Amino acid sequence: VCLTGCSRDVMVKIDQICHRNGVKFFSGDVFGYHGYMFADLGEHEFVEEKTKVAKPNPGLEDGPEAKKAKLDSSETTMVKKRVLFCQLKDALAVDWSGEKAAAALKRTTPDYFLLQ
Repeated sequence: VCLTGCSRDVMVKIDQICHRNGVKFFSGDVFGYHGYMFADLGEHEFVEEKTKVAKPNPGLEDGPEAKKAKLDSSETTMVKKRVLFCQLKDALAVDWSGEKAAAALKRTTPDYFLLQ
């Protein structure tokens, strides 16, 4: 489900319905130069392709080339990962008065507060 231009209450209600039924939920909007996007994918599994790092050749001298790890694009491994997404109501219900929240506030974009 994709929503745009909806009120906060409508977005929270539809996200709860989607989350209960295992339906992926996206919401976003733009206000001039600012915008937001929220995704609740529930329990999301995916595969990430990682490039193997080649070990430096022991026959090389001690120069800068020997110290740099090189990427070997011909060898890759597939890593399966799982992410649990939070619901919109939980993302909007952050308590900003605690010490932990003060540190997170510095990393939080001001656009987060557009939804508030």
